[in-house]
Amino acid sequence: MQKTMEKTQLQFTQESSLPKIPPLTDADIIAYLRRNYKFAEIATNAERDALILAICDRRGITVAESELQAAGDSFRLEHKLLSSSQTLSWLQEQRIAVEDWSSGIRVALLTKKLKEQLFGASVDSYYINNRKNYKRIAFSQILLGEETEALKIAAALQQDKAAFCALALEYSKDRQSKQNGGFVGIHFLSRLMPEVAEAVSEAKEGEVVGPIQTKFGYHIIKIEKMFPPQLSESVRDEILESLFKNWLKDV
Repeated sequence: MQKTMEKTQLQFTQESSLPKIPPLTDADIIAYLRRNYKFAEIATNAERDALILAICDRRGITVAESELQAAGDSFRLEHKLLSSSQTLSWLQEQRIAVEDWSSGIRVALLTKKLKEQLFGASVDSYYINNRKNYKRIAFSQILLGEETEALKIAAALQQDKAAFCALALEYSKDRQSKQNGGFVGIHFLSRLMPEVAEAVSEAKEGEVVGPIQTKFGYHIIKIEKMFPPQLSESVRDEILESLFKNWLKDV
């Protein structure tokens, strides 16, 4: 009886083991994108790159070999690819050739140069006219589904703000804030949902605001830190990208 059971178990294991398949071809991957309705999204990104390359060619924007080399070195450093073997291993994992990787870096450099040529001189004036949009805020939140529950927790927090972390861990419906004790990071005020941005724009550090109703539920926000607007490199890049995206829509 025991032998019969062992034999049956072995047969089941053999039959249920996954079959070995060869690596998928590019055509297989394209078919996957099509049947999962992701092809249009990828096609749009590819068309954007093609448009950028055409515009750069028309405007005579090029990338020198030394620039390509420097950008490649920066990429490897950022991704901790500190040796040739590590780089080659990473390329194999990505299933791309060195030429594909270099091409991607080249497109990124050309895109950056095109943005700068088109809008570099406009960044300062745009920032001055839209300065309030580049105020940043570090905050925590508790997201709840029911207004009654949200009001109850908000009332408790008015008595004990220190309980925010514990309450977020226990009650928040948002996965990120639940995992991080409420903290959701540092964000530009302009990138927040309008209802949230309006409610917290004049709040003070340490203040608890809400509940704020949005389409996702009821948000209780704790202001961890407010960062005054500043034309940093990251803000400059943000402005260039925004102006560039709007321009591409009209090309």
